[in-house]
Amino acid sequence: MENIYSFIAFVLLSGMILGSALLVVTLKNLVHSVLWLIVAFIGVAGIFLLLNADFVAAVQVLVYAGAVCIMIVFGVMLVQRIDMANSNPVNRRFKIAAPVVGGLFIVIGLLTARAQWVAAGKEVPTQTVQNLAPILLQDFVIPFEVAAILLTVALTGALVLVKEVKSNGDRS
Repeated sequence: MENIYSFIAFVLLSGMILGSALLVVTLKNLVHSVLWLIVAFIGVAGIFLLLNADFVAAVQVLVYAGAVCIMIVFGVMLVQRIDMANSNPVNRRFKIAAPVVGGLFIVIGLLTARAQWVAAGKEVPTQTVQNLAPILLQDFVIPFEVAAILLTVALTGALVLVKEVKSNGDRS
């Protein structure tokens, strides 16, 4: 009976991810698009939880749904557009992209239906995080800290660019 509940949760989460991803690319308000992007990221974290990858789900929520979307919202707020309702205009290429994406979706669905799925022979380990901390904080501490410094420099550079645009009044 556990498999049917997992399947129902997977179908609901997949629908939530696909629906919110569609809203991200079709809404005209950029802030609303970012909010639906957060919903999509949280749905992906739910899929990770179904796969018993609790640490990856927590990182998904913290890094993507938290940090990335907050940086996007700060960038939107610092630019200070007058008409925020139409800050995400529809692209002319939408008429070309929609059939291409639809065809790709059909091809992927057919290939998935024809694939022969094999269950893994091993059980998922119950302790998924305990072995990761020593690897990150002992063996790979230098790359871990370099990544943190790189993200800080990228955020500082984005703020400098936005401040420069704001002081000139407009981007053009």
